[in-house]
Amino acid sequence: MELPFNAPQPYILILTGAGLLIALVAWLPLALKKLPLSLPIVCILIGAAIFCIPEIGWRPSPLSHPDVTERFSEFVVIIALMGAGLKLDRPFHWKRWAVTWRLLAVTMPLGILIIMLLAATLLGLPWAMALLLAASLAPTDPVLAADVQVGPPRTGEEDEVRFGLTSEAGLNDGLAFPFVQLAIALALASGGSEPWLERWLGVSVLWEITIGIIGGWLVGKLFGWLTFRVPAETKLAKTGDGLIAIAATFVSYGVMEILNCYGFLAVFVTALTLRASHRDHEFNVQMHDLTEQVERLAMMVLLLLFGGALVGGLLAPLRAMDVLLVLLIILVVRPLTGMIALLGFKADYFEKLTIAFFGIRGVGSFYYLAYGLNHMDVGDPEKMWAIVGLAALVSILLHGLTVTPAMRWLDRRQGRDPDGQ
Repeated sequence: MELPFNAPQPYILILTGAGLLIALVAWLPLALKKLPLSLPIVCILIGAAIFCIPEIGWRPSPLSHPDVTERFSEFVVIIALMGAGLKLDRPFHWKRWAVTWRLLAVTMPLGILIIMLLAATLLGLPWAMALLLAASLAPTDPVLAADVQVGPPRTGEEDEVRFGLTSEAGLNDGLAFPFVQLAIALALASGGSEPWLERWLGVSVLWEITIGIIGGWLVGKLFGWLTFRVPAETKLAKTGDGLIAIAATFVSYGVMEILNCYGFLAVFVTALTLRASHRDHEFNVQMHDLTEQVERLAMMVLLLLFGGALVGGLLAPLRAMDVLLVLLIILVVRPLTGMIALLGFKADYFEKLTIAFFGIRGVGSFYYLAYGLNHMDVGDPEKMWAIVGLAALVSILLHGLTVTPAMRWLDRRQGRDPDGQ
């Protein structure tokens, strides 16, 4: 008897693919734990393989879907920022966060300046485009840096290297935004007479950073009180539902965006404040775990699409000088500016070098470039996307292949068993 067989409907294919993706989200981190291979690398390879299938005629491209690119990368970043803030065990303190302030005050602005000068001189880009490219590529990424960040709450996996890279990624994504706004202001001010510098300093720097921090703190205080402090039977921690962290993320980001302030900065501050409300409560683990699952799933979808964009010709506009610029940014600018920031910092040379080297670029760079291109007129957006795409790809490959052996060696140097629970 011949069995009936009909071509599957797209809905069924999507459902099946989603199931496989969720299974990979749960299984791949365990499978890759001891291998010199990262989850992002595997996701890109899978995405490239899927979109190489001839029957799949569509190729994802940030140029074809600029608004979707901006919003989806934005979503992934804010979820990652909440997760990063929740897993930091170290209380906020100016002195104990010294490594963070060094990286934020020296490494990022110095990196933006150097990258802007390189882009203008090597590629001949206008200053506004060079600044947008620099602001997109200078911040480290909170999404793709899971292997160099601290462990879940209360696990004790918080040495100076992991803490520095986690706290830097949490804050520099928000603090890079004024430079993106400066690039937009420069582009819009060309030929005009408006006092753009005063507006940029007053609004984009002072107002939006200050209100972003205060607003994030207030939302964190509110959710901390609702979660841990209200009368026993009605506190949100009783629900055992980690979705509270997602709710805090959306409220914090949404309110700050309504006020035209920096939502990235606010979300990370909200996460730190929420964690500080009851630092040792077991519910912090549940909030972090659910946030991490959502983040990992969204990240995998985005990187699958990134793999598809790569095989679809995202890097086609690249020329030799573009490749040279990317290699200089990844191999010279970040390590050099990182080591300059850590001069005089009390840590051994290998720890400083690890912090300086593992400045991963990725989803945050996608967001900033998409945002900038959606708000200013750029003559060659294809080349801009090609450069940022190559920088993210090189960063993911280089850091993904070296992070596992490097961090395992670091653990052994510090007397920890990298295979211990």
